[in-house]
Amino acid sequence: MESTATTNERMQHDYQLVCAARDRGSSQAYADLMAAYREPLYSLLLRMTRNTTTADDLTMETFVKAFMQLHRYSPTGTFSSWLYTIGVNTYIDHLRRQRLQTVPLSDAARNRDGDAVEYQIPSNQPNPEEALIRMERDENLKAIVGQLKEPYRQIVQLRYYEDLSYEEIADHLGIPMGTVKIRLLRAKELLAATISKKGGLL
Repeated sequence: MESTATTNERMQHDYQLVCAARDRGSSQAYADLMAAYREPLYSLLLRMTRNTTTADDLTMETFVKAFMQLHRYSPTGTFSSWLYTIGVNTYIDHLRRQRLQTVPLSDAARNRDGDAVEYQIPSNQPNPEEALIRMERDENLKAIVGQLKEPYRQIVQLRYYEDLSYEEIADHLGIPMGTVKIRLLRAKELLAATISKKGGLL
């Protein structure tokens, strides 16, 4: 267990990185924060999801959210606790999305007299405004992905646009699966840093 002095030193060091990333857009600061907390965050999400791919995706989603909200981080608490809270909330959002997709709903039933009763079922489809915002975000993200250098651009496209597994990507590119994971991690770091510098996708 860390001593109080060690914890304070870690908090001070992390806050310096946060300031460098937030105020100066330091790519190295973003990378250092990810290097320090990616594995423990991934382990936390893996315990909750019990799925390596889902945990990996939620880990990246958490870092993107955190980097976009660095102005909200207060040095009164540890960066790790703040980050893990965002991670847990990201997992909860994931469960909600899954629930919307998998819970069966019926739009009709019968009352005591046997007459059909119709229910208005809330749609989980975005309204026109939300759809427009989502489309703009997707287009902005595609533009950022398009700016990545090879081999990072290709590996992101294969994983997220063509929905290939790590094994399929390795076979497609003729490289070891470990190399696929390393390249994808580096690509995610580059994307997170770029998105944070731009202040988000909108």
